[in-house]
Amino acid sequence: MSEKVKVTLYTDGACSGNPGKGGYGAILVYVDSNGNKHEKEFSAGYKYVTNNQMELLAVIVGFEALKKPADVTVVSDSKYVCDAFNQKWIDGWVKKNWKNVKNIELWQRLLKAMQGHDAKFEWVKGHAGHPYNERCDQLGVNAYKQDNLLDSI
Repeated sequence: MSEKVKVTLYTDGACSGNPGKGGYGAILVYVDSNGNKHEKEFSAGYKYVTNNQMELLAVIVGFEALKKPADVTVVSDSKYVCDAFNQKWIDGWVKKNWKNVKNIELWQRLLKAMQGHDAKFEWVKGHAGHPYNERCDQLGVNAYKQDNLLDSI
């Protein structure tokens, strides 16, 4: 049995107004067996969303882009996303059948996208100079400033 590849997924969501125009940025980083670093960026903008929706969608898109099972470290400035897993909120939400939880469809989509992967979540302070977090923020902001915003997630 082969070992899962190690991937780092950097993510951020951005909104102008909350709710309002929003976008997400995600960067997958993988170092191959020869020591070569590979990066892939993702972003999209939406007409009317919340910041939390964009934070979640960034993580979802990153996981959905993975082609084979991976050991994923998610690095995010979203306490909402990181605490849901690190504080085990998600387990309680599932156990209580998502009662009083916002963004249920996105949380369920994320859980589905994570299947087959091992994941850990690391929180970083936003707007504090972390290069990948800053880049993800830039991707998200640039995405919602475009003219061709998507209607719905």
